[in-house]
Amino acid sequence: MKLLSTPARIVVGLCMAVGLVILYVPLLLIVLNSFNSSRTFSFPPPGFTLQWWVDAFHSRGAADALGTSVIAGLCASAIALVLGTMAAFAVQRFRFFGRQSINFLVVLPITLPGVVTGIALASTFTTVLGPVGVTLGMATVIIGHATFCIVIVYNNVQARLRRMGTSLEEASGDLGARGWQTFLWVTLPQVRGALAAGVLLAFALSFDEIVVTTFTAGPAVQTLPIWIFQNLFRPNQAPVVNVVAAVLTILAIIPVWISQRLAGDSVSSRV
Repeated sequence: MKLLSTPARIVVGLCMAVGLVILYVPLLLIVLNSFNSSRTFSFPPPGFTLQWWVDAFHSRGAADALGTSVIAGLCASAIALVLGTMAAFAVQRFRFFGRQSINFLVVLPITLPGVVTGIALASTFTTVLGPVGVTLGMATVIIGHATFCIVIVYNNVQARLRRMGTSLEEASGDLGARGWQTFLWVTLPQVRGALAAGVLLAFALSFDEIVVTTFTAGPAVQTLPIWIFQNLFRPNQAPVVNVVAAVLTILAIIPVWISQRLAGDSVSSRV
């Protein structure tokens, strides 16, 4: 910014302000409408009420959908933690034929449109694995979410390994430490911030995913985003949906904030 002239800095600042307004004003409106006494969400609100919050608290459908999303997010994040970490160490610490191709294939799922991933997974589950007894359900949702959650953990761990270098690990080996000892006492303390940040971001991404879930859930599984979408245009449920969306908006800040703190603290501790 210091290299820019004063008019240029003003333009950049205005563009940033407009971008922030476009991003966050709709979120603030969702929170405001959760207290709106009108079912039609007229603006400005004719009055404020907590009735919709009470109804949301007693909504069995929202509670069941919330539990389903939490279970799917935790399982997908656990799978991503293991596979993403292993892939990151393999690509960053070893040299082998096809290394760049594997790096490309691991990252590819996050770049594909969700509808493409969903159709591909649904087709595989129903046509290829269906004859052996695989049906759409919680397991297929978890697998579908894990395909892109792996990328989040993989990118975080690989970036940390790249910044770390190998000097400390080599020194540990020269001093007689075994491979597992080097990993536990030297490598893990340096990458645990990246691991935690990756898992939190993966869980947040899984928790609000709807496109892939729509194709892989089947009729018996309903995550919270699907519940919101199905009830959004029902007049009696619309106020409750706004409350649930407001709660999710507030809760979504937590994993992002924690992951940034963990990543920042880990880097600052090395400095």
